[in-house]
Amino acid sequence: MSSLVQSVDWLAIAPPTIAAVVGLVVLVADLFLDERRKGLLGWVSVAGLAVATLMLLPLLDGNRATFCLTGDPHLCSYTADRFTLVIQLLVLLGALLAALLSVTTLKDARKTVPEGEFWFLLLSSSAGAALLPASRDLATLIVALEVASLPAFALVGIRYGDKRSSEAALKFFLSSVTATAVSLMGISFVYASTGSLYLVRIADRIQHVDGQLHTLAQAGVVLTLVGFAFKTAAVPFHFWVPDTYVGAPLPVAAYLSVVGKAVGFSGLILVTVVALPSYADVWGPALAALAALTMTVGNVGALRQQATRAYSAVRLLAWSSVGQAGYLLVPIAAAAYSKDAQKSIGSTVAYALMYGAVNLGAFAVAALVGRAKALNRISDYRGLYASHPLAALLLAFFLLCLAGLPPGIIGLFAKVTVFSAAVDAGLGWLAVVMAVNVVIALFYYLQWTALLFRAPEGEPEKHRVPGPLTAAIALTAVLGIALSGAPQLVLRFSATALF
Repeated sequence: MSSLVQSVDWLAIAPPTIAAVVGLVVLVADLFLDERRKGLLGWVSVAGLAVATLMLLPLLDGNRATFCLTGDPHLCSYTADRFTLVIQLLVLLGALLAALLSVTTLKDARKTVPEGEFWFLLLSSSAGAALLPASRDLATLIVALEVASLPAFALVGIRYGDKRSSEAALKFFLSSVTATAVSLMGISFVYASTGSLYLVRIADRIQHVDGQLHTLAQAGVVLTLVGFAFKTAAVPFHFWVPDTYVGAPLPVAAYLSVVGKAVGFSGLILVTVVALPSYADVWGPALAALAALTMTVGNVGALRQQATRAYSAVRLLAWSSVGQAGYLLVPIAAAAYSKDAQKSIGSTVAYALMYGAVNLGAFAVAALVGRAKALNRISDYRGLYASHPLAALLLAFFLLCLAGLPPGIIGLFAKVTVFSAAVDAGLGWLAVVMAVNVVIALFYYLQWTALLFRAPEGEPEKHRVPGPLTAAIALTAVLGIALSGAPQLVLRFSATALF
């Protein structure tokens, strides 16, 4: 009789484990620190996320797997392959930048946000988000998804006595719980049809499902896709995004815009391309339609934002993130029609890396402006160049990257790779829809960019920028400029075999 004891590759699971352990350390330390020393918790959290990110380096030498079946060592619950490492890099760097933004935000919050609980929730969510791309069975996938999501609900509504924050958390909670329920029902149908939770075994068995279970398997595929569409903020499951971003503390909105998307899209890729490639005729057209709808609704929503409306800058970034989700869906849909599905998925990964760096940069500059002008309207950015010239130049650069215009070369290259993925897969109509949406997006990105350099109304207000906020802006700027200087590095890296 074979042993049921499984060996654990601690190096492979180090990145999410470190984030989780530091979260527990912060929670316990919070009990013993007085109010004057609570700021140390933030720096411990930043250091923990930095160490977790660095632990990805030893994993570059080859694929690792752990928590495998003793009877079949090829069936593993956790795999640290190229796809896992790229998404974990995006997740942990995104969480690190959000943590740097949070250090300043919590200091400005004047005790309206409990620091110990905040850092514990952020680290817990980061650990779940880092676990998800490594998950290779549906049980681990759903557990990771919920570990990433549940703390995020509390982060959105964590401010004491803030009705807008509480409303945002409630909308986020209800939509996410609905998504989870739908996903679980779909996964239960898939399990009933195949008798396995392992993705590679499902991919093999679902092709030979008994005729009586064929309809059940199809329903399971559709319901699972619907559940993940909620997580990715795809239209029509996007309604929670604008109010959630406005109600949440700004670093949490930045975290959700990048890390939340990475979680949803990596889960969607694993379910479709790895577990259900034989059902490409079902999920391919569905994702193509969702991509077209999502990018159109997102960009039109951003276009309709009024510059003088309260929180219009954050709302524009929220609607923009919905539009960007549409672009990210395009290569996944193309994978259903392409002969080289991994190349299509590589386009999504390349776009996600670009989007993560520059979108976090835009949120970092928004956090800077929000310190002086709490309503954070687009009109508040008028004349930013006169008071903070470097911040204005960097925000202009980030917006041009999102628009896909020089000098934001990485944004242009990323859009071209997504566009070519659609064309190569024979989805010419989707490429046309994307081209129209890029033109729509140009208008509101350039309008905001031009506002930065207009003459300010009244005397420009200059104030000192805190060190952590400066570090976050500088780090995103370095990433964006480096990627624009050598975009081929990201494109070549993502074009290699991911799975």
